[in-house]
Amino acid sequence: MGTPVDPTPAVVRDALACAADAPGYPLTAGTAQLREAAAGWLLRRLGVSVDPATVLPTLGSKELVAALPSQLGISGAVSFPALAYPTYDIGARLAGCDPLPAQSLTALGPRRVGLAWVNSPANPTGQVLGVDHLRKVVDWARQRGAVVASDECYVGFGWDAEPVSILHPDVCGDDHSGLLAVHSLSKRSNLAGYRAGFVTGDPVLVAHLLEVRRHAGLMVPTPVQAAMVAALDDDGHAEEQKERYRQRRGVLRAALEYAAFTIEHSEGGLYLWATAGEPCWETVGALAELGILVAPGEFYGGAGGQYVRVALTGTDERVAAAAARLRAG
Repeated sequence: MGTPVDPTPAVVRDALACAADAPGYPLTAGTAQLREAAAGWLLRRLGVSVDPATVLPTLGSKELVAALPSQLGISGAVSFPALAYPTYDIGARLAGCDPLPAQSLTALGPRRVGLAWVNSPANPTGQVLGVDHLRKVVDWARQRGAVVASDECYVGFGWDAEPVSILHPDVCGDDHSGLLAVHSLSKRSNLAGYRAGFVTGDPVLVAHLLEVRRHAGLMVPTPVQAAMVAALDDDGHAEEQKERYRQRRGVLRAALEYAAFTIEHSEGGLYLWATAGEPCWETVGALAELGILVAPGEFYGGAGGQYVRVALTGTDERVAAAAARLRAG
């Protein structure tokens, strides 16, 4: 499932508790402290400079992914990677748009695309898109008047490559027009249960989203906003969590390769994209016989028919047990 299992950091829980007396409605736009904390994190960790006024908190990232085409009033088609998180497709359908999975943007041909999703590091493959690739996406979209939404929920987890934001000056210069970056604290800070995320980028697009979301009542609770500030301001717990995942990744990757799996991509993120050279459901069944549960690759698109997604989000003990079973056959 990819669900975090490690404790929510104490600094975050303390902030949540201290803000528990919250009788009034929260601000849809977020508190000034939250917007500034997010902007500070973006600059400090990703080299991205944004006006805090362009930061908009979200109820995690999934609700925004599903609702973004509708909330932006997108018409035409919504494109996304051929292997991708299913919610991109669902969001397009909810908006009455055509969902267009594609190996590359050039494969879309003359279709009118209103919104193009990119995801790096990618779920499920762990592929990391470089600066040159992202710059081409931005140029392609601007030539066609399309919005680019970059799902950067795993941006803090680079292993064999360093992820870069769509808003980084090496990608788009100082111009964020037509661009949105979506972030989540679910994996970085073990806040999946809090539903804590944010979107930022083009000031015009963010202002439009704010108006829509204000009327729709999409407000992040005040205690959660306070918890987000604490999480964004504290890099120490995030580095500790990343190191946990690094060690689990090493254990699982070595065991899978010992068991004759091939790992493809997986340069970043919290999953290993593995194949045994057979239909994915056969692999799922064989691993289930060992008491190991993985996701079949075809859940993420037809191109995943011979792959499985292996999550790094088990406890150390469960990861060690899975590795031992793989080695024992």
